[in-house]
Amino acid sequence: MEFSLNSPIIYALVAIVLSVVVAQSVFFLVKAYKRGLELGMEKSVLNATIKRSALFTIAPAVAIFMGVVSLINMLGVALPWLRLSIIGAVTYELPAAQQAMASMGIDAIQNAKQFVTVAFVMTFGIAASLIIAPITCKKITSGMLKVKNKDNKWMDMLMTAMFVGMLAAFLGYIVCNLGLVFEEDGALAFHYQLEYWMPVFVMAISAGLMAICGILLKKFNWKWLNDYALPISMIGSMALSIPLSLLING
Repeated sequence: MEFSLNSPIIYALVAIVLSVVVAQSVFFLVKAYKRGLELGMEKSVLNATIKRSALFTIAPAVAIFMGVVSLINMLGVALPWLRLSIIGAVTYELPAAQQAMASMGIDAIQNAKQFVTVAFVMTFGIAASLIIAPITCKKITSGMLKVKNKDNKWMDMLMTAMFVGMLAAFLGYIVCNLGLVFEEDGALAFHYQLEYWMPVFVMAISAGLMAICGILLKKFNWKWLNDYALPISMIGSMALSIPLSLLING
């Protein structure tokens, strides 16, 4: 049988896993609701909390959906749908898939062996957090609290440094090919290497949109924008990359 990224068998396996995840969510929701009633909480308060929580999941869901869309061309629909519906993030999934495919010397998955290899790399890497977090989280948290109690400014600097370090790691994937835009004689081959520049342009657009959201949030105190800034910047940069690509190639 010919392999397909969107085989019904793959969809069936993904549906089974996601059904378990949904069942767990429903189970704990019901348990929490009953426990709230036992503690004397009013049904109106519990219902309002559920509705409010459901509303605030829309923004993260949009960002996750955009992550699935960005992976569809490479991995089909089923695997990204699975990976980003449980433990995972697009900032990890895409580089993991790219590295796995680069190690096999391929640009597109062509058979089941390649698909399983990519899926294993994406799953095994993030699964380590299930083991590492319970072991190290308490020690890391207590250490950070000690630093905060001694000097809160150092704590802010530490968190900022960690965040910048994380950004720098992912920034490498965007700019790593820029050295290839130079020809052997050192001339800038801008018009011949546009595919290396497009990620940089999209990143700049996304950063600009995020900055605009930050300015609007600060000026008009639109607190709702704090939850929707990420999907706005993601969707906006992806949408604007289409006319930008047409303009450059035009």
